[in-house]
Amino acid sequence: MPDLKTSHGFGGIRGGMAPFLVPAGVDERPKRKQTRAKRNVSAAEVAEEAVQQLRLPRPVIRTSPDEDFTQVVHVPTWMWVQASSWKQVSETASVDGVTVTATARPRKAVWSMGDGASVMCLGPGTPYSARFGAESSSPDCGYTYRRASLPQPKGKYRVRVRVTWDVSWHGAGESGVVPDMAMTAEQPLSVDEVQAVVTA
Repeated sequence: MPDLKTSHGFGGIRGGMAPFLVPAGVDERPKRKQTRAKRNVSAAEVAEEAVQQLRLPRPVIRTSPDEDFTQVVHVPTWMWVQASSWKQVSETASVDGVTVTATARPRKAVWSMGDGASVMCLGPGTPYSARFGAESSSPDCGYTYRRASLPQPKGKYRVRVRVTWDVSWHGAGESGVVPDMAMTAEQPLSVDEVQAVVTA
C-alpha cells in the first residue's frame, strides 16, 4: 500500500480526508484544443497547384488523305487536330481558404511536315469531307508536298504538331497568365508520286 501522505499530500486517512488516487500516467491539466494555424498563402501559390493539376490532352493528328494511306506529291494534304483533343480544360485548387481556378485554351498548332517545311494554323484545322473537291486545298490548315518521302527512314516523313495553350487563372480577387504551355504529337506519313500513263 503506497504512503498516501507522501504520495498525495492529503494528510493520510488520519486527517479526515479520503484519498483521491490518480492513475499513473494520467494528466489532469486542462486540455487545449489543437488547431492548425493557417498559412498565409497567396493566390499565385495556389494558382501553381491548379496549373499542375491541368491535364492537357495530347493532340490527335488527322490528315486527308488519311494518315494510314499515301499522300500524293503536288496534291493538297489537309491537316487538323481531332476535336476531342482541342478543347478548353479547367482545374480548381483550394489551400487554406484561398481558391483559384486555372483554365487552358488551345490557341494555335504548328505543324512540322518532315521535309523541312512548317505550317502554322490558328485553330484545329478543318476536317475534310466529301463536299470539298478531291484536289481542293484546306481553307485554314493544309500543305502540298513537292518531294516523295521514299529517301526518308522507313520511306516516311515524321510529321509533328505542337499545340500551344493559353493558360490563365483567377481567384481571391487576383488573376494571371502562365506562358509557354504546349503539347506535341508525331505521325509517320508516306508521300509518293503518281506517274501519269499515256495510252494510245
